[in-house]
Amino acid sequence: MGYRLLSSTLKAFALAGLILGASQVSRGEAASPAPAGDPFDQLKGDWKGGGTVILDDGEKKKVDCATAYKMTGSNITQTLHCTGNDYEVNTTLKVTDKSGKIKGTWTESVYDASGSVTGTAKGNLIHALIAGDKFSGRMSIKLTDKGHTINLVKLNAKTGTYRLATSLNLHR
Repeated sequence: MGYRLLSSTLKAFALAGLILGASQVSRGEAASPAPAGDPFDQLKGDWKGGGTVILDDGEKKKVDCATAYKMTGSNITQTLHCTGNDYEVNTTLKVTDKSGKIKGTWTESVYDASGSVTGTAKGNLIHALIAGDKFSGRMSIKLTDKGHTINLVKLNAKTGTYRLATSLNLHR
């Protein structure tokens, strides 16, 4: 099976995974908030799931993902591998968390993209700005006792507006 570049939205998806995950439960279930504290402590370990990538033309693509989070002191590394019918994304995120302020870098190997990450992490929320050579946007991350969801919005540099580019639901 060959892989093709789908658009900068797919690159946004790659970055979304790098920034970590926001939580959402399955439809029809009540959400319970995750415990307060360091959201990275709650993310330690392996996760799986999937979601939707929305391409620049509005077409929606389903993806399956596996991710792992490792912590060494205040350093966090996340690896994410996602596949769809005709593409693959492999990302690595490395950030440092200092008193709820995060800063670091990301790389994506399939599309040869990279950049910086800045934001905040507190309780069950992570908010981040991502900037790079091929993508800019924002990430909202919310954890619950059921898992976490990654929501990524892509910046349109010409209009200054954002649009939803990726939503992933991950669980243990």
